[in-house]
Amino acid sequence: MSEVEIGAGKRGRRAYAFDDIAVVPSRRTRDPRDVSVQWTIDAFTFESPILSAPMDSVASPATVIQMGKLGILGVLDLEGLWTRYEDPAPYYEEIKSLTDGNVTKRMQEIYSEPIKAELITARLAEIRAAGVPVAGSLSPQRTQEFSQTVVDAGVDLFVIRGTTVSAEHVSQDEEPLNLKKFIYELDVPVIVGGASTYTAALHLMRTGAAGVLVGFGGGAASTTRAALGIHAPMATAVADVAGARRDYMDESGGRYVHVIADGGLDTAGDVVKAIAMGADAVMLGTALARATEAPGGGFHWGAEAHHPELPRGRRVEVGTIAPLENVLHGPTPTWDGRANIVGALRRSMATTGYSDVKEFQRVEVVVAPYHQH
Repeated sequence: MSEVEIGAGKRGRRAYAFDDIAVVPSRRTRDPRDVSVQWTIDAFTFESPILSAPMDSVASPATVIQMGKLGILGVLDLEGLWTRYEDPAPYYEEIKSLTDGNVTKRMQEIYSEPIKAELITARLAEIRAAGVPVAGSLSPQRTQEFSQTVVDAGVDLFVIRGTTVSAEHVSQDEEPLNLKKFIYELDVPVIVGGASTYTAALHLMRTGAAGVLVGFGGGAASTTRAALGIHAPMATAVADVAGARRDYMDESGGRYVHVIADGGLDTAGDVVKAIAMGADAVMLGTALARATEAPGGGFHWGAEAHHPELPRGRRVEVGTIAPLENVLHGPTPTWDGRANIVGALRRSMATTGYSDVKEFQRVEVVVAPYHQH
């Protein structure tokens, strides 16, 4: 891999964002109706390869149920408003109405209410009763504390999502989460992340994870780059992790780990490019926060926004464009790829001649840096 010299004392790899990449049609075309965008992980098959980001502005029990009925996997944040408050509605209203100067401080106060195990159980039971796949998410810090509650409540898939998750988290004070042991003892498939390098992803794959999240989550709602100086150009990150998956398959005798792009996916075009880079599925936050039914009501914020010591996200106004069904399946009221995301993926695959997502990972791409004026 070629490195560039940044200065006399430092070299680095050139990395690419989705905007730097374009997909090239190079085969006969197909009819979009003949294209399958189904995604299967473990025992579950979804109509479309999309998961919702476990964020309060995107997922409530009601929207998770609706997502399940529309063929994608909704993931509930099990340390969000729904597991801290019996009725979170007033807090949603307050977060939407906060003025910029006091957003962070007030959100830290709202989210300082303790998480209640019985609410985790109740929310997951509500989703299960609707007959859709049940998925919940905890941060690595909370996984040890609440995982038994989650497992007892019955989840189909469990997501462990942090800014960066390592297989060997080093901490001096507390017993760190032994991911390998934890996943081995858990009876459900675990999706874990974020990771953005080949090595970090390979370590996570070796823990037995069913899927690895690539990236650091937040696009619009996260300012990790500004606060921590950490940022992963996503096209390169996804391709690196897809390379780790290929090598891990050889190493493990054929065990396939799903690569899920998470962060920086704003439009249908970004979803197309993530899969072209090797992702099996994508996790969407901002794109789903724009749905009419999204609990954030046109606002979007991540867990980083109310971090007690180092808040580095913000509440962003993303607006509302269409009902969830239109955001996913059209028809679209906008021209810019923010709605009919599944339809656009289907059309892109048809235009390039691929009939399923696995095949489409092999599509030809070019590097074509793109600067919007």
